[in-house]
This record gives sequence, C-alpha cells and structure tokens, in this order.
Amino acid sequence: MSNRMDTIWSKLDRKSTAIAEFTMRQYRTRISTWVVMGASVVAIFLMLLFYIDAMNTEIEAIDNDGDSFDTDGDGYPDGQERLEGTNPNSDESYPSWVEPDPPEKWINEDDIDWDSLGEGDNSVGKDDDGDCLSQDTSSQRDSNDNNVDCDIEVNVDSLNSTITIDADNNVDEDPDEERYGKEASHRAFILGIGKFGIIYLLGIFLPLFLATGLIREEMSEGTIHYMLAKPIARGEVLLYRMLGYLGVTWPFILSLCFVLALITGFTGPGDGLFRWADLGVWMSIAWAAMMVSLVYGTIFCGFGIIWKNGVILAILFSAWELGMVFVTIIGGGDSSIRYFSVVGWGIIIVDAGTAICWPDNWQLIEIGLWGGGQGEQNWLGEYEYAALPGAEPLAAFSSSSNLGVSEWIAFVISTLVLLFQGIMSWFIGQAIFKGKEVD
Repeated sequence: MSNRMDTIWSKLDRKSTAIAEFTMRQYRTRISTWVVMGASVVAIFLMLLFYIDAMNTEIEAIDNDGDSFDTDGDGYPDGQERLEGTNPNSDESYPSWVEPDPPEKWINEDDIDWDSLGEGDNSVGKDDDGDCLSQDTSSQRDSNDNNVDCDIEVNVDSLNSTITIDADNNVDEDPDEERYGKEASHRAFILGIGKFGIIYLLGIFLPLFLATGLIREEMSEGTIHYMLAKPIARGEVLLYRMLGYLGVTWPFILSLCFVLALITGFTGPGDGLFRWADLGVWMSIAWAAMMVSLVYGTIFCGFGIIWKNGVILAILFSAWELGMVFVTIIGGGDSSIRYFSVVGWGIIIVDAGTAICWPDNWQLIEIGLWGGGQGEQNWLGEYEYAALPGAEPLAAFSSSSNLGVSEWIAFVISTLVLLFQGIMSWFIGQAIFKGKEVD
C-alpha cells in the first residue's frame, strides 16, 4: 500500500513540476515578462529618488519658543538667563558668572524625549531647558493637573486607536525639526511606497500582465491541448500554472523589497549604521504583496478563462481596489468596507507589522501634529498647533488594523483571509475552466 501511495505521489509530483517548470520557462523567454518587471523596478526606483533627495535636504531649524533671542541686549540669550535665574527683560540683570552662550545653542534645545517614546510610560516629555521648572507656582508647573511637574502626558485610547497629548507649559516647545522631520519622512516613505507602490501597484501590475492570460493565451494558441492530453484534471492544470506564476512573481517581490530595505536601512536617519527595526516592516510589506499577488493572480486568471478580453474585467476590478486603498489610508483603517477587498487585508498585514516593529509610531505622529505646543487660539477658543515637518505625511500613510485583537493575531487573521480568498478564487476558476469548451 505504501509503495502504491508513493507511486501516486511521485506521479502527481512529476506532473506539477513539469507544468510549473514549463510555465516559468515561458515567463523567462517572453520579452513581455522582462518589460513588465523592468517597468516595475524603474517606477519604484524613481520614487526612491525622492526619498534620497529628502534624506539629503537640510530642514531649517526654527526657534519656536524664542529662547535664542536677547531681549534686553545684554549679550545673554533669554533661555540662558531664565536657566540661570536672571531677568531676560533687564540689561542690569544677567548671569555675569558664566560666559554668554551662542544663540544657536538655544534653538532646538527643548527636544522631544525620544528615549521614552513607545515605552508604555504616559509621561514622554521633560523640561530640557528649565523654563517650566523656573515658574513660581505649582499650578504653573503642573498645568495638565497630573501631579507631575513639567511633563507631557500621552493618553492612549486603544479601543478607538486615538492618542491625546496634554503638556505642561513650556515643555518640549522647541523640538528639533531636522531630527523629527527626517525620522517622520523616512517612515512615511516606507509606508507610502509599501502600501501604494508595492502592495497595490506592484500587486495589481504583475498579475494583470502575467496572470490574466495564464490559461487564456494557451487556449487561444491551441497549446492547451498538449496539457489536457495528459491524464490530469483541468483544476490541477490551473493550480500548477499558478505555481509557476508564483515561482516568478514571489522571488521578484522579495528581491525588490530586500534591496529597498538595504537602501533605506543604510541611508535612513539614526545613530546606528543600519536601521534594523525597519526590516520587520519591509518583510510585512513583502509578505502582504505576496499574498495580494496570489489572490489577484487567481482572480485575473479566472477573468481570462471567462472572457478572451478578461483584462478589461481585471482593470475594472483594479479600479475598485484603488478605491479601497484610499478608503483604508484616508479613513485610517476605520471603514468596514475595506474588508470587502483584497488590498484592504493586505494593508492590515502592514499595519500590524508596523505596530509591532515601530511601537512608538502613533506617539511620534501625535507629537509631530502637536508641534511642540506652540499653538494659537482659533475663534472657538481652541488651540491650533503647527505640525512639525513630516508629521502630516506620516499620519496620512499610517493606519490601524482595528480588528480588536493583538497585532500578531491581526497579522495571522489577515494572512488566513487572503489565503481563503485565493483558494476560493482558484475553486471558482477551475469550475469555470472545467465547463469551458476548448477550440
């Protein structure tokens, strides 16, 4: 019995290997395959040029709190006088026991407390320049009423995926625009190119040109007869052809993401030589793109079986998926309509991976939108803050999984949903293929 099972398995293995290898050989020998992949690489690396330019562009430092000014003209910056306990508005009161600081020392002097981001502590700020601690009364030093003088309190509402910031006066009001802007722009690029460039555009582009004609072209050229002449079911032919398609597209996606991870890892901002935390985000993007390309491939291949102009159906479906991308990104992942798409579940994989690898991402966004606390009251009496550079793009490309479970479980659930979509698409496609007359 065992020998018989081994024989059946070996026959199935030979059939699957033969058809998959034949499919991959077809892809390798067609100029169209290399054109599609070459165009994809060119498009992605054109986007990369904007990233490299942004990382090499200096962001102007702004004195948000005016500490670098010398109001009384005594040669000492206002920030230094406040720190030393003298009056910055009187030229007769100055810290003669110390040398005057250069004005640039008091620009970006009250930077964000980066070490506390993502650590789970509500208090993520500190009074670096002492202008909060120098205030006279406890109520002035503790304006957020949390019984901690001169801090920033971050309140996280995990149920609604929101973060609010309540800061004491004069704490982190002069952050480093250069440091924040480079970090935020770096993350925004990875999420933007990952969600739009890799998962959607690449995930749609490759199946559209490589999978739509997977069966249709063989039917049109008559070569499908050679495959069906063998003792093999049509459903197996479709399955093994899809394996050949994945054998070409998946290594391409992995290679492209790996190269992008190396480039951004070495050129991105940071104190170390390489940004290791980004690798997890890039692998999430690669895995999501692989799952999405699997589902799109089976769907588009089915369209090709249904109609000789199946590419038209594929383009219409792509338009729907593009709408789901905007719903997921602009809506912050809150809209339930994204669950009725392929790309929506792919983006959930990236959102889960981002939350795992960058646990401080939402705090970074909110602090950037808060801008260090230098705001003006509008006509409603509410404070409006000027966002730090890079905060708004990062907020636009960041979204939450919103599945009500841990990020690891959300990652697994999204993967299983995409696998289910792929299996169902294959099942429907092979059913249509079985009833299709081949001329």
